[in-house]
Amino acid sequence: MLDHVGLEVSDLARSAAFYDAVFARLGIRRVHSGEHAIAYGRHEARFWIVQRGTPPAPSFGHVAISAAGRAAVEAAHAAGLEHGGSDDGPPGPRPQYGARYYAAYLRDPDGLRVEVVSGGH
Repeated sequence: MLDHVGLEVSDLARSAAFYDAVFARLGIRRVHSGEHAIAYGRHEARFWIVQRGTPPAPSFGHVAISAAGRAAVEAAHAAGLEHGGSDDGPPGPRPQYGARYYAAYLRDPDGLRVEVVSGGH
């Protein structure tokens, strides 16, 4: 259903350090770098961060990123904390979403909520 997701950020370099670290633990790489935008994906640009003067809004909802298991969830969460993010829910089971659902929640440097999940589908 989704082709890509784009988030407005206030400081492209600061946000790139956070997303580079989180995505590296999930096997996702930077596939585009420009003056005002950076994109990530495995093969194609699917997740964009863009700085164009529109302020980010922390209460927009959240983006959920798939991980290949619990260790990847934990590694991505730790990487996010080490690179300017903050904890919004430590790695752990979320049985209210399903028997295999294991997730962690972060706030990126602008306060946008990012979920890293394994066993969601």
